[in-house]
Parts: sequence; structure tokens; C-alpha cells
Amino acid sequence: MYSVATAPLWHSGRTLQKNMLQTLLALMPVVAMAVYRYGYDAVVVMAWAGLTAVVTEALVQKLMQQAPTSDDFSALVDGLLFAFLLPATAPVWMVVIGSAIMVILGRMVFGGFGGSPLCAPAAGWAILAISWPEFMDLNGMLLKWDLVEPLSELKFFGLDAIASISPMSLLLGENLGALGASQVAMVLLGGLYLMARGLLRWFIPVSFLVGVLVTGLVYNLIDPQVYATPLFHLLSGSTLLAAFFLMPYPSSSPAWRIPMLLFGFFGGVMVVVIRTYGIYPDGAPFAILLVNLCTPLFDLIQPKPFGGR
Repeated sequence: MYSVATAPLWHSGRTLQKNMLQTLLALMPVVAMAVYRYGYDAVVVMAWAGLTAVVTEALVQKLMQQAPTSDDFSALVDGLLFAFLLPATAPVWMVVIGSAIMVILGRMVFGGFGGSPLCAPAAGWAILAISWPEFMDLNGMLLKWDLVEPLSELKFFGLDAIASISPMSLLLGENLGALGASQVAMVLLGGLYLMARGLLRWFIPVSFLVGVLVTGLVYNLIDPQVYATPLFHLLSGSTLLAAFFLMPYPSSSPAWRIPMLLFGFFGGVMVVVIRTYGIYPDGAPFAILLVNLCTPLFDLIQPKPFGGR
């Protein structure tokens, strides 16, 4: 996993390759569940997103006269994470454009993987959400499935519309949602696997989830007839995908313990705030990009050197 836990080792291509392979392994349950839920449509979106990311990186590196790094699998991981944020029936042309833009603007203009101040998959999603909102609308693009998208129901129809949606159904992905992000149980399993392997430290994921829970609780206490429960926010949308795979994106997250905790908590707060006041049902990707811009400020909070006053 490209986590702050392994930051000193990124310079080793062999180590990065091993970490990416472990990340791909952690994502396989999510892939399997997405295919189970959405069938061949899911395969098409994930395949085109991953292929486009790898090919685009190789072409841009050739133009920039850089050594190719396709064999480190980082572009493939980013492509897969980007696909997880899309509807299962996203048109191929949009998947290709979004994945290519993600690599070019989210990675290569900053020198490649490890240099971007933004989470590349979230940046790719944001560009598509702003440019082609009708093709990114989960309810509109997933009409052939007789299910509802919880966050859209909450945003446009209020709390009563999600009264019948149980936490267990959210956990098991039994509602409409982004291709991989809605496979909540499998995302959680993958994140815990990376933490157990020591490839992902707990500071950002846990503080992010605490931020979501605390902010959701505050709003729910203010008016439980209007605002959803904190558990709903935790298990809906791309919250867990953000916590374990997007917020700890290496170059866009802090390197020290206290900054990581503040970074994660602030990101979690912004998820609920954007969902409450924004026009987009799921505010997680935008929250990630916003908190990425604050990373240099968080990084100013550093431990004193040994012997310093």
C-alpha cells in the first residue's frame, strides 16, 4: 500500500512493486463483489480504467524521456481505485478520458507517482463529476437495477426515504452505489489486511472515520428528524474507501503522527459537511481534495529535534 508507513521505501522500485501487489491483493475482494453485484458492466469499467492508466503513464513517460515504471503497478492501482468511484454503467469513452486525465494531471505533471499534492483517483473523479454530471449520477446510470442509492435518496428526498435502509444492508452493499466504494464490507476487509501487514498505519484511517462519526453525531443530535445517523454516513458512499485507500495517498498526506491525525479528522468532518450543504450526494472525493490542499499546513506541525527547546 502506498501509505505513509512506507514513505522512506518508495525510492526502491522493488519495494514499491511489492507494496502495490499487496494493495492489489487487498482490492481483489472488492473487485469480486463488484462483479457479483454489477456483472459484466463492472468488468468493462475496471478493465478500461486500469488499462488506460497504465498505457497513459507509459506514453507520457516516453514523451518526457523518463524510465518506464509500469512494472511497479502503481498506475494499475490508481486506475482500479478510480474505477471504484464510477457507476458500473459509465460509458467507456468517459472512463478512458477520466483515467487518462487522472494520470496526466494527477501524477505526471508533478513528475510521476509520489510527487502529486492531490489524490489522483479523487482528482479524476472530480473532473468527471463536474464535466459530465449526468453520466456520474448513480441513480440515473443504474436504472436497470431495482435498488436505491442511499445518499441520493437522503439528499433529494430526506430522512424518511432511507428509513428502510438498514446498516447491515449498507455493510453488505445491497444498495446502489459507486462500483467499488459501495462494497463496504470488502473495502473494510482490504483495509484491515493492509493494516495487519504493516503497510498502512492506523492514524489517518481511524481519525478520518472518527471525524465522520463525530460530525454526523453532532448534526444528528441537533435535529434527528432531518440529519442521518453517524453510522449511516460511515457505511454509505465512499467513506470507507476514502479512509483506507484514498486519504493515505502518499504524496498528498502528512508524514508525521499529529499532522496525520488532524488531517484524517478534518477530512472526515468535511465529508459530512459537504454531504449536508453541497450539491453532490457523496462529498468524500471533494473532501479528500480539499484536505489535500491543507497538507503543507499540517506538515508544519513537526516534532522538535532531539535536544531542541
